[in-house]
Amino acid sequence: MKEQLQALQKEALDKIQTVEGSQGLQDVKVAYLGKKGSLTGILRGMGKLSAEERPVVGEIANQVRQAITEAIEEKQDQLEQVAMEQKLAKEAIDVTLPGRPVNVGGKHLLTQMIEDIEDLFIGMGFEVREGPEVETDYFNFEALNLPKDHPARDMQDSFYITNELLLRTHTSPVQARTMREYEGQKPVKMICPGKVYRRDTDDATHSHQFTQIEGLYVDKNVRMSDLKGVLDTFAKHMFGEDRDIRLRPSFFPFTEPSVEMDISCKMCDGKGCSVCKQSGWIEILGAGMVHPKVLEMAGYDPSVYTGFAFGMGPDRIAMLKYGISDIRHFYINDKRFLTQYHQA
Repeated sequence: MKEQLQALQKEALDKIQTVEGSQGLQDVKVAYLGKKGSLTGILRGMGKLSAEERPVVGEIANQVRQAITEAIEEKQDQLEQVAMEQKLAKEAIDVTLPGRPVNVGGKHLLTQMIEDIEDLFIGMGFEVREGPEVETDYFNFEALNLPKDHPARDMQDSFYITNELLLRTHTSPVQARTMREYEGQKPVKMICPGKVYRRDTDDATHSHQFTQIEGLYVDKNVRMSDLKGVLDTFAKHMFGEDRDIRLRPSFFPFTEPSVEMDISCKMCDGKGCSVCKQSGWIEILGAGMVHPKVLEMAGYDPSVYTGFAFGMGPDRIAMLKYGISDIRHFYINDKRFLTQYHQA
């Protein structure tokens, strides 16, 4: 029986060395160490041995079992290592291949425009103020010299929520709120960017929602010449140092006198073309000296304080600056359009 065990060990070790795959190794293990395996079959004959031979044969059998078990475990480790190497080779990444391009977003053109205008006016000493988009009738109209029966209200067809609440039609209410906050005791120098809403039919030049920036400067001895200087600086910053401006008389209920500002057409240098309708000038914004009634309602003494105000549309400015023909491009989320104006 001793010779049988030694022969069995040699046979098992040879098979273990040549086996391929984990399943084949498992079959070898069952064939030699299982309940019906070869080693178990030999050990069943130990009952025929003498009492002196049994301990010797039992020790040899344990040695054989241990040798076969260790060989199986070692072979299993080898098979797992080979399998891992094959998997890594199959899933290897070729680092020499070019990477996939990543689309990086950028600021919307209107956001860029608003931030550029903010930076300019902050540099001239203005502060940036914000206010609610759902506004009261009082601050949207009455505090700006537009009482309930004023015909100029028809110029701004509004989205009313209740009789006294509406979506603001301009950012001027922020000016009224700021002056009211200061209680007529100190100067105001501010701009207020934001969204505004009017019941317009959407087309190439109109939108029911658009952006607006209004500015206000109230202090002692503020003059129309100060307004012109600020607007001239703005025009040259946005459209180039060679742009000229002109102020035309106009009407706004909250300013007196009121003006419209035009810039010389950059397409024809003021000679006249289809862009400026042969006039040589392009309307850009409205402005004027703050109406004394507006100052008085905000708590300022019009005999002591004067001021100017202006309002512009970043949408229109962007359209003029970049030659965009349709305001709807700003709002339809067409990536082909938006990516043309990504900042580096």
